[in-house]
Amino acid sequence: MIGLKGTLNVIDNSGALLVECVNVLKQKVNNGWGGVGDEIVCVVKRARPVSTAAQASSTAVKVRKGDVRRAVIVRTKKAVRRPDGRVIRFDDNAAVLLNNKRDMLGTRIGGVVSADLRMKGWGKIISIAPKVI
Repeated sequence: MIGLKGTLNVIDNSGALLVECVNVLKQKVNNGWGGVGDEIVCVVKRARPVSTAAQASSTAVKVRKGDVRRAVIVRTKKAVRRPDGRVIRFDDNAAVLLNNKRDMLGTRIGGVVSADLRMKGWGKIISIAPKVI
């Protein structure tokens, strides 16, 4: 469950390392808390440093500290019960950054994601992720 001022690790290669949630974009259920598969608006709190040589290349960092971006939650520390009775809990909260068209900002994902993303319509993230639990 991610709410206002919640921090998440970024597990894609967009250039951001840590983001802070400022709004949960979904229907008015669950009183403003977001779970796996929910879209949020976040502020980049920590990003990879950008060198002058890397700025000119095509693989330049896409985000900077202070940028306001959209993201989708892919892991939460809060335990989630699956329909078959299993309870899934991760070690940290993590997100993947999106652009305004709801496409991924990065091209790779470096970590485990939840299988619940498939039910929420985020199949592209599932297909790129190295491991799905």
